[in-house]
Amino acid sequence: MAAYDQWLDAYSAAYDTVPGPLLLPCPNCGHQCLRLVFTGDLDRMVGYAHFWCDRCLHGIGISRTAIPEQAVVQDIRQPRENRQPKIPNYRLIQ
Repeated sequence: MAAYDQWLDAYSAAYDTVPGPLLLPCPNCGHQCLRLVFTGDLDRMVGYAHFWCDRCLHGIGISRTAIPEQAVVQDIRQPRENRQPKIPNYRLIQ
């Protein structure tokens, strides 16, 4: 299993490529299936990030971060069950 620091490095690279496609390998399984979705206040563009691999379902969460322009964002004011896109139940790396 990949270390948390490896996930942070991948997150940083993914954050810098928003809104472009994430063509980065997963730190855990090596497949290019990473997803980055933010949940936050659309007026202030502050929230938290969900960063995971759609193949192995491992990832990290980042709290209290600036949301970059053109990022995929769930509106925190919406009920959780109505937020899009849906985020799978992935395993958080500590």
